Amino acid sequence: MKTIFVSGTAGSGKSLLTSKLNEYYATNGAFAAILNLDPGVDTIPYTCDVDVRDYVDYVSIMQQYELGPNGAMVMANDLIASKIDDIQNDINKVNPDYLIVDTPGQIELFAYRSSGRFLVENISSEEKTNIFIFDGALVTTPVNFVSIALLATSIRLRLNLPAINVLTKTDLIGDKLKDILAWSSNLKTLENAIGKEADGDTYTLTTSILRGLNLGGFAQGLIPISNITGDGFVNLEGALSRILNLGEEIED
Repeated sequence: MKTIFVSGTAGSGKSLLTSKLNEYYATNGAFAAILNLDPGVDTIPYTCDVDVRDYVDYVSIMQQYELGPNGAMVMANDLIASKIDDIQNDINKVNPDYLIVDTPGQIELFAYRSSGRFLVENISSEEKTNIFIFDGALVTTPVNFVSIALLATSIRLRLNLPAINVLTKTDLIGDKLKDILAWSSNLKTLENAIGKEADGDTYTLTTSILRGLNLGGFAQGLIPISNITGDGFVNLEGALSRILNLGEEIED
């Protein structure tokens, strides 16, 4: 079994990408399954094969411990880690080729608490990777792009997994798509764009961050995809295969 974590900011399209990636694998003859790790989600655009809501009741936690929504989510996510044996048993019963893990909407609950790292390390799998979503609606300015790139790098550091960066909502951002793709693959182009937009202090801070990201090998480009049309999924699957299957892609 190979495991694919899907992470990103709230509203970036994690659940929809999870659903579409699952459909893509099924259409191309691979057996994929979905693990939902978000205990607070009401509706999701797919049928869960393994669902942490079967083990942790977010609403009951809020009522029992008299916690607000945020406090209950923190406790719920920490409790999920204590259920790792049950979760793993359910995964083993399904026994998929690919396990796609839809992470919580609040990324800090998964990436920055020890319970999230614990789950990443203790889900038994031959290979693992993380897809980080760049929300197209958030990265239409160069300064915002660098901010999300910094977050993506931070998540990579926290999870200690090979990362694939994808750009969603490509059908909503029009002419900005070309600019964003240029920023993601050419740091000089991005630095020039920052210079045209930012004042002195912001320029200095942003370009300093950018150069640090460059030293970390960030400039790998983004894979643009559309969850609506399916454009880009062939390229995404190819990137996943290079990490998970040593380059052997599924039959198309």
